[in-house]
Amino acid sequence: MEEQDKVIDKNIIELATFYVGDALCGMDILKVQEINKLMEMTVVPQAPDYVKGILNLRGQIVTIIDLGKKLGLDETALGNDPRNIIVNAPGEHIGLLVRQISDVVMADPEKVEPAPANMSGIQGNYFLGVYKTENKLIGILDTEQVLKMESDTRTAHTGTPVS
Repeated sequence: MEEQDKVIDKNIIELATFYVGDALCGMDILKVQEINKLMEMTVVPQAPDYVKGILNLRGQIVTIIDLGKKLGLDETALGNDPRNIIVNAPGEHIGLLVRQISDVVMADPEKVEPAPANMSGIQGNYFLGVYKTENKLIGILDTEQVLKMESDTRTAHTGTPVS
C-alpha cells in the first residue's frame, strides 16, 4: 500500500494560487520563477492596454501584464497588495500582475474538471479547467496560452488581437 501511495503522490501537482479580481486562479508552481511586490515600471507607448509596462529586475527586462485585463476581467487595482508573478517565457521574462497571492494547493490532475460554460469565449481560452477544494473553486490558468497570445499580439501590430 505504501508503494502505491508514493506513485499517487508523484501525480500530485502544486498549484500556486492567486486572486485576479475576485476570481481564485492557480498555475503549476514549477512555472513560477518568483513572486515580488509591484515595483516602479516604465510605460511602453502603443503597447496593448493589458501591458502595464516594463521593469528592470536584477538586470533582466520584464514585461508586466495586468492579468485581470488580459483575461477580460477588471483592471488590477494598484492600491492594496498587488504582486507580480514572474514566469519564464521563450526568450523573455513576463510578470503577471495579480491582486493578491494565496496558498499553494496540492492538486490531483485527474480531478481537474473542464472549464464551465460561463468560462467560454476569450476568458475560457486561458484556462485548462477548474479544480475543486473543500470550499473553493480554482481556475487553472493555461500560462502557455496567456504568454503565447501575448507574443502573437506584440508581433502582429495589426491593431487586432491574433487568435
